[in-house]
Amino acid sequence: MKKVGLALLGLGVVGSGTYKILVKNREYIKNYYGVDIEVMHVLEKDVSKAEALGIDKKIVSTDINNVIKNPDISIVAEFFGGIEPARSFLIASLKAGKSVVTSNKEMFAKNWGELETAAKEGNAGLYFEASCVGGVPIIRTLQESMQGNNVLSIMGIFNGTTNYILSNMADKGLEYADVLKEAQRLGYAEANPSADVDGFDSMYKLSILSTLAFHKKVPLDKIYREGISKINKKDIEFGKEFGFTLKLLAIGKRVNGKIEARVHPSFIENNHPLATVKGSFNAVMIVGDNVGDIMLYGRGAGDLPTGSAIVSDIIYCAKQTEHSLTVFDGAKDADFTDDFESKYYIRMSVADKSGVLAKITGVFGKYDVSIDAMQQKQSGDAASVIFFSHKNSEKNVMRAISEIKSLAEVKDVDAVIRVVD
Repeated sequence: MKKVGLALLGLGVVGSGTYKILVKNREYIKNYYGVDIEVMHVLEKDVSKAEALGIDKKIVSTDINNVIKNPDISIVAEFFGGIEPARSFLIASLKAGKSVVTSNKEMFAKNWGELETAAKEGNAGLYFEASCVGGVPIIRTLQESMQGNNVLSIMGIFNGTTNYILSNMADKGLEYADVLKEAQRLGYAEANPSADVDGFDSMYKLSILSTLAFHKKVPLDKIYREGISKINKKDIEFGKEFGFTLKLLAIGKRVNGKIEARVHPSFIENNHPLATVKGSFNAVMIVGDNVGDIMLYGRGAGDLPTGSAIVSDIIYCAKQTEHSLTVFDGAKDADFTDDFESKYYIRMSVADKSGVLAKITGVFGKYDVSIDAMQQKQSGDAASVIFFSHKNSEKNVMRAISEIKSLAEVKDVDAVIRVVD
């Protein structure tokens, strides 16, 4: 039986979950996959975390050289999070010929090319299934199950925290700030929730997944990003009246030979498959030119779901006789569109007097923004006016909104939310 020496870098939530799975399933893994995985070293400054898991203190340290210089360690699994020291430690490990497994989506998205170069230099493997959508096996699906297709689009709910917040705002009629506090109390959101609620987490994942889907590097600075912190429960309620559910979506598409990549709040129809994804669950939809629609659904975070993806990569890596790296030119970016088309929900507060709507629709017409439906809701001496547009250019819509805000009769443009079909 093949014996595999493993090092764990960090014993946080996911690192601890991974260790628990490896211990619990060690005999199962040996019997069914033919590899005996032994944790030979752990990098962790808080020794009490190791003791709580029953790990011998003799194999716990803070010195990466104890990993790099150990010839019996062939795989390094990283759980530090952040950029450094994770980046430096993993590059050193790869150059030393040790394969790497990581769930660190920010570090990976920002340093993928450098990690891949180090892996080639050390003839090592680079595995990152757990970096995107937790326990959902999306990366191996893209790498190994879609060879008969050109992927036309990838779209989904990539972040469990924001999905939990939006689901509870919709189901309980609560404001964003109240649900965020509850999410923080339950551990779904960090004390500083910016990475999740401002869309950074989804952006990192979209960069990785769209790069795999389209075989072209999709860097972070080419992704439009907008979070959920300005979402008002009024808009969720108004959306319900029109048959829509609000989600934070990550979207990557091929459009006329170019790629568009964006993360933003989106209304989708209630019968859309993603509308049923509730709470902290995640889901990804892939469209291939031959297979059509595929959807994967599951838990997007947590110690055991993410740990299961890490263990899957460790086993997969251990069974390889030759490591293959990603099939794209890491030095060449894709050709990106500088605009995209969408339908829009637009809510604004206006003075309740004649002629206002004519002025607003006149501005929309000036920028070729076609309106599908309009509804007015009274609120004291002002009126809330809701417009639903046909599919229009993002640039044209934003130019129209900018001019509409300058009209004396318009008190504010309260919300602009894209409608995705």
